Amino acid sequence: MEVQGIVVASLLLSCFAATSYAVTFSSLRSTLVVSASTTQGQVLKAGDDKINIIWSLNTTLPSGTDSSYRTVKLKLCYAPISQHDRAWRKTVDDLEKDKTCQHKIVSRPYTPSNNTVTWIVLRDVPTATYFIRAYVHDSADHEVAFGQTTDSNKVNNLFEIEAVSGRHASLDIASVCFSAFSILSLFGFFYLEKRRGKSSQQK
Repeated sequence: MEVQGIVVASLLLSCFAATSYAVTFSSLRSTLVVSASTTQGQVLKAGDDKINIIWSLNTTLPSGTDSSYRTVKLKLCYAPISQHDRAWRKTVDDLEKDKTCQHKIVSRPYTPSNNTVTWIVLRDVPTATYFIRAYVHDSADHEVAFGQTTDSNKVNNLFEIEAVSGRHASLDIASVCFSAFSILSLFGFFYLEKRRGKSSQQK
């Protein structure tokens, strides 16, 4: 019984440790060099425009730095200017709770160089200012390193995305035509009523 109790306790502790494992952004090393085809202040249209992204391991790092790297996940991240007064986009050091990078771009097996992807901005991406970040994951799918297109203060190389408005030119034209027709119909109605009034008075 005593042995069984020890085994059960060990299993419970193991499960607790597995579920409570937390990775903080501050613990990650910036080891990837990430660049994109966007320019500072550029405005892209969701659903139409494309972004070319390139990433690789920083060649100045010691050999073996990337020995535990298995996967790279690229994400579209909110810049501080688009996080202000928006708790649902808040930056938190605990990556499980962090809301900075909510939009997935691509996930690829890790290779140290010659990594490129062309991403079409998705139609459901909201209007905001963004940058791109790459997270490196190990075999347990835990974040172990990162790289991003902006600086540590997240003020340079930022770009904007303009969301799909849901309106189309044809709908706008139809709306204008319908409004004009309604106004003309209204004037026509009053004109006919006025003539009928005059006719009744003459009789």
